[in-house]
Amino acid sequence: MSSDNSPTSSHLLEARGILKDYDTFRAVHAVYFDIPHNCFVTILGPSGCGKTTILRMIGGFESITAGSIHLEGVPIMDVMPYDRPINTVFQNYALFPHLRVEDNVAFGLKMRRMKKTEIRSRVNDALESVRMASLARRYPSQLSGGQQQRVALARAFVNEPKLLLLDEPLGALDLKMRRHMQVELKDLQKRLALSFLYVTHDQEEAFALSDIIIVMNSGRIEQIGTPVNIYHAPENTYVADFIGGANLLEGRLTEFDSSARRGHLETEIGTVEAACSGSVKPDEPASLCFRAEEIGVDTGIGGDISFKALVSHIIFQGSSKLVEVHTGKHKLIAKLDHDVPVTVGEPIKLAVAKAKLRIVHGSPVVAKEIH
Repeated sequence: MSSDNSPTSSHLLEARGILKDYDTFRAVHAVYFDIPHNCFVTILGPSGCGKTTILRMIGGFESITAGSIHLEGVPIMDVMPYDRPINTVFQNYALFPHLRVEDNVAFGLKMRRMKKTEIRSRVNDALESVRMASLARRYPSQLSGGQQQRVALARAFVNEPKLLLLDEPLGALDLKMRRHMQVELKDLQKRLALSFLYVTHDQEEAFALSDIIIVMNSGRIEQIGTPVNIYHAPENTYVADFIGGANLLEGRLTEFDSSARRGHLETEIGTVEAACSGSVKPDEPASLCFRAEEIGVDTGIGGDISFKALVSHIIFQGSSKLVEVHTGKHKLIAKLDHDVPVTVGEPIKLAVAKAKLRIVHGSPVVAKEIH
């Protein structure tokens, strides 16, 4: 996904420097991103980071203070919401309680004064797609939360939009139903060959659904990439901590090769050479990043960075256990096999493969906790 400033018609949607102010409060700083055709894109971030505001600006429910939004190369900033080939699925589904399922789905088509035969055909196809054809005569109050969500989806895509916006549509469902609907959503997106722009604060949900993730924080985009890239190659300490709670050790950059993107970082566990994220710069804060599952008990194998720590907490998780350790002023989390002998209050020697280490921009966001 491009983040440069020059629009390109090869993408379905291009957002260029879009910014939103509410009086003196800046909800969204000038952000740039693209949405490709037939792609599931998720805006991921905590509450209040600006993700829903971006969705509403694209849908036309909020004006933009500055910047531009192009759909297939055509600017849409001055186009009314009902004239944009974009539909939205809201968290509360917004179904009409007095209309049956089939009439809820047909509503937009009737407003466009389509022929009854075409409306009937498209409504039937849409309900078949979400496996709700057998419940077409029911009212929303007679449906479960998951069934209502399917109806809301059918009503959104029956109009054949170019882009479907989804504002935390699984938030009202219980965990089991939410995971089931994640599979259904991804399958539906592929079958319809549509682009979905999804908003969530749930990183697990984002990873399960997305082709591309846009990580946001305080109105700014921190990183754009695939789930694998976001997880294994975070740009900074915010992304590393927000996505999966990576271990972070604050350090001092003593050497830096900008062309090779490698550096030497002086840390509490020694001076380490590792690959650097693109945002790392000399004389700016930097931290060593590695995941809990990448830590093991030191076996003396070459190529590892080993260090001593003190075990402070243990959480049993069946086949594995999370072990919180102190290396001095830092807390780290290690994910070890369930049969690895560890005892609270006892020292342990751990190791991380050098290839798993990464130097990222910034200081650790928060201390690691598992209790």
